[in-house]
Amino acid sequence: MLRLKGEHIHLRALEPEDLEFLYQLENNPEVWEISGTTAPYSKHVLKQYLENAHRDIYDVKQLRLCICTAKDVVIGFVDLFDFDPKNRRAGIGIILIAGEQGKGVGTETLRLLCDYAFSVLDLRQLYANVTTDNERSLHLFRKLGFEKVGTKKDWIFFNGNYRDEILFQKINT
Repeated sequence: MLRLKGEHIHLRALEPEDLEFLYQLENNPEVWEISGTTAPYSKHVLKQYLENAHRDIYDVKQLRLCICTAKDVVIGFVDLFDFDPKNRRAGIGIILIAGEQGKGVGTETLRLLCDYAFSVLDLRQLYANVTTDNERSLHLFRKLGFEKVGTKKDWIFFNGNYRDEILFQKINT
């Protein structure tokens, strides 16, 4: 089982017992904007997703890990998506429950996942998409050396409004 350990948190593979947390998070309309979700997921569909979560990143082109406290309480997810081994790149995304934001968890999580992506998967670059009003995420990605490489105008349409999205890249030199 994949497990990446930091000082205060660890990242681990999804387990069947994560169903309830996944159900609550994926069905929270407040996070649909960043996930691209437009309708709720059933527990049945999410259970099937968990049953296939063990599949290799080279096969499914994505990897989702649980962000856990030292006591193994799940407090969020971090994803590698659009995995492209030929061009050695992937997208990266993170979501934490509200009570865990602003405590350094995001910083530690992204450091662990960047290290994994660059050293184990041998990726050349990671990228992230962040809406211009998501100050915490903007700060987080800049802090970890991601560079703003562009702005996608009116990129996200959510709740009747268009929002710009910033594209960040981090190139492993």
